[in-house]
Amino acid sequence: MRPAVPSPILRRRRLGTELRRLRELAGLTGDQVIERIGWASASKLSRLENGRSRPDPVDVRDLLALYGADDELREELLSITREAGDMRGWLRNFPVMTQQQRGFAELEAGCAEISEYNPVLIPGLLQTPGYARYRIVSAYQVAVQAGDPGEDPETEVRARQARQSLLTRSPDAPRYTAVLEEGVLGRRAGPPGVLREQLVQLCELARLPNVTLRLLLRDTRIADWYLPPTAFSIYRFADPLDPETLAIEGGFTDVMSTEAKALNSYKVAFEWLCSAALSASDTLSWLIEATGRLTGAAAESTVACGPATAPVQRRRGSGRLTTDR
Repeated sequence: MRPAVPSPILRRRRLGTELRRLRELAGLTGDQVIERIGWASASKLSRLENGRSRPDPVDVRDLLALYGADDELREELLSITREAGDMRGWLRNFPVMTQQQRGFAELEAGCAEISEYNPVLIPGLLQTPGYARYRIVSAYQVAVQAGDPGEDPETEVRARQARQSLLTRSPDAPRYTAVLEEGVLGRRAGPPGVLREQLVQLCELARLPNVTLRLLLRDTRIADWYLPPTAFSIYRFADPLDPETLAIEGGFTDVMSTEAKALNSYKVAFEWLCSAALSASDTLSWLIEATGRLTGAAAESTVACGPATAPVQRRRGSGRLTTDR
């Protein structure tokens, strides 16, 4: 794998934040900047500052000169400008990519840490091709009925698999933590063979030094009866000046935010989820046991969803084991 690099989208956001900061330090309004540089479009500066357009190095040089940026900062921001415009070069890291998967791949690129929770699905970075195919095909069928089929499902499956190399990338794979709901491995998720393959992969991934999986048993209370309302992911980037980003998954619509208040709320929720879930070692034991059960002769008819009863869970602060659910 190539070394991890931030995506062009992140570079555009970073550049826009810096350009806005420099303009404000210079005491200039947007209209004053447009007038002094002589741009014809009044929205050009707004698009740059909000990271919505591919930056032209000439335009960035003009802005930096107007703002009086020093040589060191100028070189740094011009380097970011080049990265922000190199979408084609960034995509060469992926054998195949689709528009739907690109948004998540852009967030994952350059990540130092990813935290994820999904109440109904295995997160995309953990899915086997078989599991992913069932998820993508079922959503595709809904989209066809709605008149907007989007990408070919097999192309989407390959694109999702391309993203997963992130977890085994060397030497800079991000730290990855996911809280998995027991119910996502239930009989509604797919045929027994698909579920067993998915369990095997989860066991393998759980053994990676940078991956932590924690299982939330279906009857476990979270904090003071907290119920997480939606799937979400939190991304922290290798460059500390790139803002942490929250992705909220809504099935057919995703929302991205860097707003601190929203991020802090979801960080608290994730801490509560981790505290309620099994430890990483107990989670691995659960996954191994569930895989073994699905391998048995009666797996297809009796235990497609894993253990019927909760595994033992270690109580914090004592050496005893309990079956509290």
